[in-house]
Amino acid sequence: MNTIGYTAVIRQDGPWWIGWIEEVSGVNCQGETKEKLIANLREALTEAIEMNREDARNAAGEQFEEIAIQP
Repeated sequence: MNTIGYTAVIRQDGPWWIGWIEEVSGVNCQGETKEKLIANLREALTEAIEMNREDARNAAGEQFEEIAIQP
């Protein structure tokens, strides 16, 4: 697995913290504290990447090649 960074955009909204991952559509969370929000974003990002990975591999079929691509 490649190690790349992601950017969280976060803000406090009343008593809650809310945030989004810029690079991955649909990954957003909330938390009662900033630390809880960041933990929730990490978990949601990990789950999204795993689901995307599984979808891509299923779409490719049984024989495929993986190539690391950096932006």
